[in-house]
Amino acid sequence: MGEQRAVVTGASSGIGAATVRRLRAEGFEVLAVARRADRLQALAAETGCSALTADLTDQADVDALRAAVEDRFGGDLTALVNNAGGAFGTDTVEGAKAEDWQRMFDVNVLATLRTTQALLPALRAGRGGDVLVMSSTAARIVYEGGGGYTAAKHAESAIAETLRLELAGDPVRVLEVAPGMVRTEEFSLNRTGGDAARAEAVYAGVREPLVAEDVADCVAWMLTRPRHVNVDLLVVRPLAQAAQHKVVREQD
Repeated sequence: MGEQRAVVTGASSGIGAATVRRLRAEGFEVLAVARRADRLQALAAETGCSALTADLTDQADVDALRAAVEDRFGGDLTALVNNAGGAFGTDTVEGAKAEDWQRMFDVNVLATLRTTQALLPALRAGRGGDVLVMSSTAARIVYEGGGGYTAAKHAESAIAETLRLELAGDPVRVLEVAPGMVRTEEFSLNRTGGDAARAEAVYAGVREPLVAEDVADCVAWMLTRPRHVNVDLLVVRPLAQAAQHKVVREQD
């Protein structure tokens, strides 16, 4: 398939780190981007990826990412995996903290917007490239206590759907992965403000929730399809989760 070059955001843990590992195994050159330098350095030592410490809610750091792609890849990019994001809080709409919603829109929506805008010229270069958006099943349906996160993920999905229309005729594919329940080391812990018991309860009794490597497998498959194949949306859940509100939980 020739030389493949990818940027993966939110690469310091979870799905992002797993995606870096998987794409490296597929032969991609990878620039891993995240805020935590120590974790990125460890990932680079493990996989041979390049690393850039950046906060993608800061336009100056996004500009630095664009410059890094120019410097390291000659401005020719195969794929941008917009994985950075997260959920903060489980409050009702009535009791929600506006700052939690702001943070979720900053990291899920505006970071995806800024990064995509910055790297589209590099994705158009050469034979063309891919914009992949890591959304969620929360981008398809809402649920109690998830108003802020579902609103942000709906908005992020709207970026992907709109961009696909706007780029029709360009050599750029726009792909979206919408995972359901994925057990990672940090997602639920961050959402519950560090409450380990509440975070663990999310997965209680669920036989084999997805893990980060499952989602990374989906990402790699989508990115390595022939160029004429555009996987618009891939929804992936564990077998135990038939829908957002339908989860089989086994009793001890």
